[in-house]
This record gives sequence, C-alpha cells and structure tokens, in this order.
Amino acid sequence: QVQLVESGGGLVQPGDSLRLSCTNPRRTQLPYVMGWFRRAPGKEREFLSSLSQNGRSKIYTDSLKGRFTVSRDNRKNTVYLQMNNLKAEEAAVYYCAARRKGVVGTSQAEYDYDYWGQGTKVTVSS
Repeated sequence: QVQLVESGGGLVQPGDSLRLSCTNPRRTQLPYVMGWFRRAPGKEREFLSSLSQNGRSKIYTDSLKGRFTVSRDNRKNTVYLQMNNLKAEEAAVYYCAARRKGVVGTSQAEYDYDYWGQGTKVTVSS
C-alpha cells in the first residue's frame, strides 16, 4: 500500500515562492510515476505536472511552464514541486498522486493515478 504525505504549504504573498514535498513514509522507495494536482475553492481538481520514475520525463500544464518545476530525489523518497511567482488565484489545496507500480509514462489524467495524498493547503494573499 502506498501512502503519500504532502508538506510545505502555507501562507505566502503574491510573487513569493514555495516548495512542496511529497513522501511515502511507509516505504523506502517511491519508484512510481508521480503527479501534482490542485483544487481551488469552488473549482475542480486540475492537473499541474507529472514526473517519470527516473525523473527524466516531465510534463506540465501550459499555464505553469517556466514558473513551476517538478523534481524527485529517489534516495530521499521524495518528490518536489517548486512554485515561483505565485498568484492569488493559485491558492488551493495541492495534492500529489502516484500511478501504480509498474506503470510507465507520465499522465495528465486523474483517473490514471491510484494513490493520493491528503493535500497541503497553499494560501496566496497580500
């Protein structure tokens, strides 16, 4: 069973940066395709980024390119989402997700992910 725990959320001002982390505390390895999503108040959950097992293949939703960066450190069993120049409208609960073991290929589709964290809240306000 894969358990995912996000951290790093908080209150920031517009233009600030945050780095979110996602770990699997139950295992020493996280050899899965990972994804980041967010859900803003009153909106549906949206895809942000996906990252292959070895970290070499990455995809982003178009609106994030150049501001958000996904990465992973498999030695630390952690996946990161570096978010720069945050906007007020990006206040949301941010989730990491994992595809099941053995599945390759990044994906933008929620239904492709089998495991989800509880989310970490990001508030962007002046």
